[in-house]
Amino acid sequence: MIWKVKPTVEQLNAYPTKSMSDFLGIEFTEIGEDFISARMPVDERTKQPFGLLHGGASCVLAETLGSVAGNLCVEHGKQVVVGVEINANHIRSATTGYVHGTARPINVGRTIQVWNIEISNDGGKVVCVSRLTVAVKNL
Repeated sequence: MIWKVKPTVEQLNAYPTKSMSDFLGIEFTEIGEDFISARMPVDERTKQPFGLLHGGASCVLAETLGSVAGNLCVEHGKQVVVGVEINANHIRSATTGYVHGTARPINVGRTIQVWNIEISNDGGKVVCVSRLTVAVKNL
């Protein structure tokens, strides 16, 4: 297991953030030994004017997943992770339902972490593949 702390999905969803992820309706759905998953609705909050899932919303889901996962891999109260770089390849569009993201580590180092995030539609087809790099900072 890669986690320093492994909360339940209920604990992750109960965390009071009042942040962009709350506004976009992101909900955590699963946490495994080496992955974390969440879903986001494809609705008026996450679509671009042409009715398609906004690429920026996919990036928010990816960064949320990678950042939360990264923070579960550091010493709580002593360290925090912050985003350094994100990229996203948008493979196909989504227009309804939910998109589902899963973050898995590529590298969990002492100073840098790299996370792979795959986002798919309700039918399981890949919508976006993203890579997030975060820096581990001492508080």
